[in-house]
Amino acid sequence: MILTVTLNPSLDRAMEIDSLARGAVIRAASAHLDPGGKGVNVSRALLANGVPSRAVLPSGGDEGAQLVHLLQAEGVDLIAVPIAGRTRSNITLAEPDGTVTKINESGPVLTATEFAAVTEAVLTAAGAARWVVACGSLPPGLSGPAFGELCARLVAAGVRLAVDTSGPALRAAAEAGAALLKPNREELAEAVGTPLRSLGDVVDAATRLRDWGAGAVLASLGADGAVLVDSDGVVVGESPVAQPKSTVGAGDALLAGFLAAGARGADALAEGLAWGAAAVSLPGSRMPGPDDLIRNTVRLHPRPDLVRPLLPQG
Repeated sequence: MILTVTLNPSLDRAMEIDSLARGAVIRAASAHLDPGGKGVNVSRALLANGVPSRAVLPSGGDEGAQLVHLLQAEGVDLIAVPIAGRTRSNITLAEPDGTVTKINESGPVLTATEFAAVTEAVLTAAGAARWVVACGSLPPGLSGPAFGELCARLVAAGVRLAVDTSGPALRAAAEAGAALLKPNREELAEAVGTPLRSLGDVVDAATRLRDWGAGAVLASLGADGAVLVDSDGVVVGESPVAQPKSTVGAGDALLAGFLAAGARGADALAEGLAWGAAAVSLPGSRMPGPDDLIRNTVRLHPRPDLVRPLLPQG
Protein backbone atom coordinates (compact mmCIF):
# COMPACT_ATOMS: atom_id res chain seq x y z
CA MET A 1 0.00 0.00 0.00
CA ILE A 2 1.18 3.53 -0.83
CA LEU A 3 0.11 6.22 1.63
CA THR A 4 -0.31 9.76 0.34
CA VAL A 5 -0.40 12.96 2.36
CA THR A 6 -2.00 16.13 0.97
CA LEU A 7 -1.77 19.01 3.43
CA ASN A 8 -3.62 21.51 1.20
CA PRO A 9 -6.19 19.54 -0.85
CA SER A 10 -8.81 21.14 -3.07
CA LEU A 11 -11.87 20.84 -5.20
CA ASP A 12 -10.73 21.26 -8.80
CA ARG A 13 -13.23 22.57 -11.35
CA ALA A 14 -11.90 22.37 -14.91
CA MET A 15 -13.63 24.01 -17.87
CA GLU A 16 -12.89 23.66 -21.57
CA ILE A 17 -13.29 26.97 -23.42
CA ASP A 18 -12.73 28.14 -26.99
CA SER A 19 -10.44 30.99 -25.95
CA LEU A 20 -9.66 33.11 -22.91
CA ALA A 21 -10.63 36.76 -23.38
CA ARG A 22 -10.14 39.14 -20.46
CA GLY A 23 -13.35 40.95 -19.51
CA ALA A 24 -15.59 38.81 -21.73
CA VAL A 25 -18.44 36.43 -20.87
CA ILE A 26 -17.08 32.98 -21.74
CA ARG A 27 -19.21 29.88 -22.10
CA ALA A 28 -17.64 26.56 -21.23
CA ALA A 29 -17.89 23.73 -23.73
CA SER A 30 -17.62 21.23 -20.87
CA ALA A 31 -16.81 21.15 -17.18
CA HIS A 32 -15.45 18.62 -14.72
CA LEU A 33 -15.35 18.68 -10.91
CA ASP A 34 -12.61 16.46 -9.48
CA PRO A 35 -10.88 15.93 -6.16
CA GLY A 36 -7.66 17.93 -6.16
CA GLY A 37 -4.27 18.18 -4.55
CA LYS A 38 -1.05 16.45 -5.58
CA GLY A 39 -1.19 13.61 -3.07
CA VAL A 40 -4.88 13.07 -3.78
CA ASN A 41 -4.07 12.77 -7.48
CA VAL A 42 -1.30 10.26 -6.80
CA SER A 43 -3.76 8.07 -4.86
CA ARG A 44 -6.38 8.41 -7.60
CA ALA A 45 -3.89 7.43 -10.30
CA LEU A 46 -2.62 4.45 -8.32
CA LEU A 47 -6.12 3.18 -7.58
CA ALA A 48 -7.19 3.64 -11.20
CA ASN A 49 -4.43 1.20 -12.10
CA GLY A 50 -5.09 -1.34 -9.39
CA VAL A 51 -2.33 -0.26 -6.97
CA PRO A 52 -3.54 -0.06 -3.33
CA SER A 53 -3.35 3.42 -1.84
CA ARG A 54 -4.68 5.36 1.12
CA ALA A 55 -4.95 9.15 1.35
CA VAL A 56 -4.54 11.35 4.44
CA LEU A 57 -5.74 14.95 4.26
CA PRO A 58 -7.30 17.75 6.32
CA SER A 59 -10.91 18.56 5.46
CA GLY A 60 -13.10 21.49 6.44
CA GLY A 61 -16.38 23.20 5.53
CA ASP A 62 -18.88 22.25 2.83
CA GLU A 63 -16.08 22.08 0.28
CA GLY A 64 -14.20 19.57 2.44
CA ALA A 65 -17.34 17.45 2.79
CA GLN A 66 -17.78 17.49 -0.99
CA LEU A 67 -14.13 16.56 -1.50
CA VAL A 68 -14.53 13.58 0.83
CA HIS A 69 -17.72 12.55 -1.00
CA LEU A 70 -15.99 12.67 -4.40
CA LEU A 71 -13.04 10.62 -3.14
CA GLN A 72 -15.30 8.04 -1.55
CA ALA A 73 -17.24 7.79 -4.81
CA GLU A 74 -13.97 6.91 -6.57
CA GLY A 75 -13.24 4.25 -3.97
CA VAL A 76 -10.33 6.07 -2.31
CA ASP A 77 -9.43 4.70 1.12
CA LEU A 78 -9.43 7.95 3.05
CA ILE A 79 -8.38 9.36 6.40
CA ALA A 80 -9.90 12.85 6.62
CA VAL A 81 -8.78 14.96 9.60
CA PRO A 82 -11.37 17.65 10.51
CA ILE A 83 -10.18 21.28 10.53
CA ALA A 84 -11.93 24.56 11.26
CA GLY A 85 -11.06 26.22 7.93
CA ARG A 86 -12.71 25.71 4.55
CA THR A 87 -11.06 23.40 2.02
CA ARG A 88 -9.99 25.47 -1.00
CA SER A 89 -11.42 25.42 -4.53
CA ASN A 90 -9.35 25.80 -7.71
CA ILE A 91 -10.39 26.65 -11.27
CA THR A 92 -8.69 25.48 -14.47
CA LEU A 93 -9.47 26.92 -17.92
CA ALA A 94 -8.28 24.74 -20.81
CA GLU A 95 -8.13 25.99 -24.41
CA PRO A 96 -8.11 23.76 -27.53
CA ASP A 97 -4.40 24.36 -28.22
CA GLY A 98 -3.47 22.95 -24.82
CA THR A 99 -3.04 26.31 -23.06
CA VAL A 100 -4.10 25.99 -19.44
CA THR A 101 -4.91 28.87 -17.06
CA LYS A 102 -5.16 28.00 -13.37
CA ILE A 103 -6.65 30.02 -10.52
CA ASN A 104 -5.70 28.49 -7.17
CA GLU A 105 -6.91 29.57 -3.75
CA SER A 106 -4.26 29.65 -1.03
CA GLY A 107 -6.24 27.33 1.23
CA PRO A 108 -7.21 27.45 4.91
CA VAL A 109 -4.82 28.09 7.77
CA LEU A 110 -3.68 24.85 9.39
CA THR A 111 -3.20 25.43 13.10
CA ALA A 112 -0.50 23.74 15.13
CA THR A 113 -3.11 21.54 16.79
CA GLU A 114 -4.60 20.54 13.44
CA PHE A 115 -1.18 19.80 11.97
CA ALA A 116 -0.38 17.64 15.00
CA ALA A 117 -3.57 15.66 14.37
CA VAL A 118 -2.63 15.17 10.71
CA THR A 119 0.89 14.14 11.71
CA GLU A 120 -0.38 11.50 14.12
CA ALA A 121 -2.75 10.14 11.48
CA VAL A 122 0.15 9.87 9.02
CA LEU A 123 2.56 8.23 11.48
CA THR A 124 -0.11 5.74 12.56
CA ALA A 125 -0.99 4.76 8.99
CA ALA A 126 2.62 4.74 7.75
CA GLY A 127 3.44 1.41 9.37
CA ALA A 128 1.37 -0.46 6.77
CA ALA A 129 2.77 1.49 3.80
CA ARG A 130 5.66 0.62 1.47
CA TRP A 131 5.91 4.32 0.54
CA VAL A 132 4.64 7.52 2.11
CA VAL A 133 4.16 10.27 -0.47
CA ALA A 134 3.83 13.85 0.82
CA CYS A 135 2.76 16.18 -1.96
CA GLY A 136 1.65 19.69 -2.73
CA SER A 137 1.96 23.19 -1.36
CA LEU A 138 1.95 23.89 2.35
CA PRO A 139 -1.19 25.54 3.72
CA PRO A 140 -0.99 28.95 5.37
CA GLY A 141 0.26 28.67 8.92
CA LEU A 142 2.59 25.74 8.26
CA SER A 143 6.32 26.45 7.98
CA GLY A 144 8.99 24.64 6.01
CA PRO A 145 10.78 23.55 9.22
CA ALA A 146 7.54 22.08 10.60
CA PHE A 147 7.09 20.10 7.39
CA GLY A 148 10.73 19.04 7.61
CA GLU A 149 10.10 17.71 11.11
CA LEU A 150 7.28 15.52 9.78
CA CYS A 151 9.62 14.24 7.07
CA ALA A 152 12.37 13.56 9.61
CA ARG A 153 10.00 11.61 11.87
CA LEU A 154 8.91 9.45 8.95
CA VAL A 155 12.48 8.79 7.84
CA ALA A 156 13.50 7.97 11.43
CA ALA A 157 10.66 5.45 11.56
CA GLY A 158 12.16 3.63 8.59
CA VAL A 159 9.59 4.84 6.08
CA ARG A 160 10.51 5.28 2.40
CA LEU A 161 9.43 8.87 1.83
CA ALA A 162 8.71 10.57 -1.49
CA VAL A 163 8.05 14.31 -1.55
CA ASP A 164 6.68 16.62 -4.24
CA THR A 165 6.58 20.18 -2.96
CA SER A 166 8.32 23.53 -3.43
CA GLY A 167 10.18 26.33 -1.72
CA PRO A 168 11.71 25.84 1.74
CA ALA A 169 9.66 22.66 2.20
CA LEU A 170 11.51 21.00 -0.68
CA ARG A 171 14.92 21.69 0.85
CA ALA A 172 13.65 20.62 4.27
CA ALA A 173 12.52 17.29 2.77
CA ALA A 174 15.95 16.79 1.17
CA GLU A 175 17.78 17.56 4.40
CA ALA A 176 15.47 15.17 6.27
CA GLY A 177 16.67 12.37 4.00
CA ALA A 178 13.63 11.76 1.79
CA ALA A 179 14.23 8.75 -0.46
CA LEU A 180 12.75 10.52 -3.49
CA LEU A 181 12.04 14.12 -4.49
CA LYS A 182 9.84 14.97 -7.49
CA PRO A 183 10.20 18.71 -8.31
CA ASN A 184 9.17 20.25 -11.61
CA ARG A 185 11.48 22.59 -13.53
CA GLU A 186 10.38 25.75 -11.73
CA GLU A 187 10.55 24.16 -8.27
CA LEU A 188 14.00 22.73 -8.94
CA ALA A 189 15.30 26.06 -10.23
CA GLU A 190 13.90 27.85 -7.18
CA ALA A 191 15.51 25.33 -4.85
CA VAL A 192 19.02 25.89 -6.21
CA GLY A 193 18.55 29.58 -7.02
CA THR A 194 19.51 29.46 -10.69
CA PRO A 195 17.67 29.13 -14.03
CA LEU A 196 17.68 25.74 -15.72
CA ARG A 197 18.41 26.11 -19.43
CA SER A 198 19.76 22.68 -20.37
CA LEU A 199 19.53 19.04 -19.34
CA GLY A 200 22.94 19.48 -17.75
CA ASP A 201 21.57 22.28 -15.57
CA VAL A 202 18.77 19.96 -14.43
CA VAL A 203 21.22 17.18 -13.58
CA ASP A 204 23.46 19.61 -11.66
CA ALA A 205 20.49 20.95 -9.69
CA ALA A 206 19.21 17.46 -8.92
CA THR A 207 22.68 16.48 -7.75
CA ARG A 208 22.66 19.40 -5.30
CA LEU A 209 19.39 18.10 -3.81
CA ARG A 210 21.05 14.71 -3.41
CA ASP A 211 24.03 16.41 -1.76
CA TRP A 212 21.61 17.93 0.74
CA GLY A 213 20.42 14.42 1.70
CA ALA A 214 17.80 13.21 -0.80
CA GLY A 215 18.18 9.69 -2.14
CA ALA A 216 16.95 10.25 -5.71
CA VAL A 217 15.47 13.10 -7.73
CA LEU A 218 12.82 12.70 -10.43
CA ALA A 219 12.50 16.08 -12.18
CA SER A 220 9.44 16.59 -14.38
CA LEU A 221 10.09 18.96 -17.29
CA GLY A 222 6.78 19.21 -19.17
CA ALA A 223 7.31 18.80 -22.91
CA ASP A 224 11.01 18.09 -22.24
CA GLY A 225 10.06 14.89 -20.42
CA ALA A 226 11.70 13.93 -17.16
CA VAL A 227 15.14 13.35 -15.66
CA LEU A 228 15.96 10.72 -13.05
CA VAL A 229 19.13 11.23 -11.01
CA ASP A 230 20.00 8.56 -8.43
CA SER A 231 22.90 6.48 -7.19
CA ASP A 232 22.92 4.55 -10.50
CA GLY A 233 23.42 7.69 -12.60
CA VAL A 234 21.22 9.71 -14.94
CA VAL A 235 18.36 8.66 -17.23
CA VAL A 236 16.36 11.07 -19.41
CA GLY A 237 13.10 10.30 -21.19
CA GLU A 238 10.05 11.79 -22.82
CA SER A 239 6.65 10.69 -24.09
CA PRO A 240 5.18 13.11 -26.67
CA VAL A 241 1.45 13.82 -26.65
CA ALA A 242 -0.19 14.55 -30.01
CA GLN A 243 -3.30 16.25 -28.64
CA PRO A 244 -2.75 17.63 -25.13
CA LYS A 245 -5.91 18.51 -23.21
CA SER A 246 -4.75 19.40 -19.71
CA THR A 247 -1.45 19.40 -17.88
CA VAL A 248 -3.20 19.45 -14.49
CA GLY A 249 -2.10 16.41 -12.50
CA ALA A 250 0.40 15.20 -15.12
CA GLY A 251 3.31 15.37 -12.70
CA ASP A 252 1.25 13.54 -10.09
CA ALA A 253 0.49 10.76 -12.58
CA LEU A 254 4.20 10.61 -13.47
CA LEU A 255 5.11 10.12 -9.82
CA ALA A 256 2.37 7.53 -9.32
CA GLY A 257 3.52 5.49 -12.31
CA PHE A 258 7.15 5.69 -11.19
CA LEU A 259 6.24 4.41 -7.72
CA ALA A 260 3.95 1.70 -9.09
CA ALA A 261 6.80 0.37 -11.23
CA GLY A 262 9.24 0.05 -8.34
CA ALA A 263 10.62 3.61 -8.11
CA ARG A 264 14.05 2.77 -9.48
CA GLY A 265 15.80 2.92 -12.81
CA ALA A 266 14.87 3.30 -16.45
CA ASP A 267 11.89 0.94 -16.40
CA ALA A 268 10.19 2.88 -13.61
CA LEU A 269 10.92 6.17 -15.39
CA ALA A 270 9.38 4.80 -18.60
CA GLU A 271 6.22 3.76 -16.77
CA GLY A 272 5.98 7.12 -15.06
CA LEU A 273 6.31 8.92 -18.39
CA ALA A 274 3.53 6.80 -19.88
CA TRP A 275 1.22 7.67 -16.98
CA GLY A 276 2.10 11.38 -17.18
CA ALA A 277 1.50 11.52 -20.95
CA ALA A 278 -1.84 9.77 -20.51
CA ALA A 279 -2.91 12.38 -17.94
CA VAL A 280 -2.04 15.20 -20.39
CA SER A 281 -4.33 13.52 -22.95
CA LEU A 282 -7.32 13.64 -20.57
CA PRO A 283 -9.51 16.64 -19.64
CA GLY A 284 -9.37 18.41 -16.30
CA SER A 285 -7.56 16.55 -13.54
CA ARG A 286 -8.73 13.09 -14.53
CA MET A 287 -6.20 10.37 -13.73
CA PRO A 288 -5.42 7.71 -16.36
CA GLY A 289 -6.39 4.07 -16.10
CA PRO A 290 -4.90 1.07 -17.92
CA ASP A 291 -6.82 1.75 -21.13
CA ASP A 292 -5.36 5.26 -21.33
CA LEU A 293 -1.70 4.21 -21.22
CA ILE A 294 0.33 4.16 -24.46
CA ARG A 295 3.79 2.89 -23.61
CA ASN A 296 5.26 2.62 -27.12
CA THR A 297 5.66 6.40 -27.43
CA VAL A 298 8.10 6.58 -24.50
CA ARG A 299 11.72 7.27 -25.44
CA LEU A 300 14.55 6.80 -22.96
CA HIS A 301 18.10 8.15 -23.14
CA PRO A 302 20.45 6.35 -20.72
CA ARG A 303 23.33 8.44 -22.15
CA PRO A 304 21.63 11.80 -22.59
CA ASP A 305 23.05 14.83 -24.35
CA LEU A 306 23.41 17.09 -21.33
CA VAL A 307 24.09 20.21 -23.40
CA ARG A 308 20.67 19.90 -25.03
CA PRO A 309 18.74 23.10 -24.31
CA LEU A 310 15.33 22.96 -22.66
CA LEU A 311 12.32 24.36 -24.44
CA PRO A 312 11.48 27.98 -23.54
CA GLN A 313 9.01 28.30 -20.70
CA GLY A 314 5.64 29.78 -21.54
